[in-house]
Amino acid sequence: MELDRRPVASLWIGAELHYLNQLCLKSHLRHGHPVTLYCTDDVKNAPDGVEIRPASEIMSIDMALVNDTSASFLSNVFRYKMIQKTGAIWIDCDAFCHRPFPDDQEWIFAGHGMRGALNCGVVALPRECALMDQLLDYYDNLPDYPAWWNKRQRKQMDRIKDKGGYTHAAAIYKAERTAFGPQAFTWFAQQTGDIERAMTPDTLYPVPFQLNDIFYDPHGRVEGWFTDQTMSVHLYTNGTKPWWRKNPPLENSYAARMCAEVGIDPAQALES
Repeated sequence: MELDRRPVASLWIGAELHYLNQLCLKSHLRHGHPVTLYCTDDVKNAPDGVEIRPASEIMSIDMALVNDTSASFLSNVFRYKMIQKTGAIWIDCDAFCHRPFPDDQEWIFAGHGMRGALNCGVVALPRECALMDQLLDYYDNLPDYPAWWNKRQRKQMDRIKDKGGYTHAAAIYKAERTAFGPQAFTWFAQQTGDIERAMTPDTLYPVPFQLNDIFYDPHGRVEGWFTDQTMSVHLYTNGTKPWWRKNPPLENSYAARMCAEVGIDPAQALES
């Protein structure tokens, strides 16, 4: 395959990819996007063609903080530092490439779900812009509380900190898991006015998060959510039930059909 389109990149914390992650990374190669996977460990089961690079090329990964939060926690700052350093499009490892990203589209992000907030699972930004500056300043200089939080959220974090044992960043995460991801991205895009650049959910997140079981339903109608504008399909592995992670997808489900189409054997990379 000829990799002549815009590069995309992601982060993986851990030693092995799940088959859905293999599927999503390889789907971008299939459409001509060079794929770089920044890793904290020696990942051996990435699809052929994916370039493996140490995550330390972009930033150091505080594994103690990851252990207090989640494996995906630091991806929320990593993605912007990566974009600023390389200019690549950020893709979550559960974002399936339905059609290639336009070569000339400088801003790529969209709303998702049923509430209209932005998601940051697929992001392209100018390497120098006000939104980038504000996001990185937020992560590098954490406020006492995120500016958009209400009294209930602040009290929740205070209770967590009073119990002790967590850093300030971990306490924010424990109070609101998405405070470093979609919440922050939505807030700062509102402050800079760049929220007006957001694409509609059907472009990057056609299936709402609340309905993510549909990807494994052999009688589901996943493509019914797609439009002519759909470029990426988010598979929401963080919300996937354990049974789907530990077993191959059922025949004729979207996950099974895409694995067959792209050339991924689910049985070779299941969650143990």
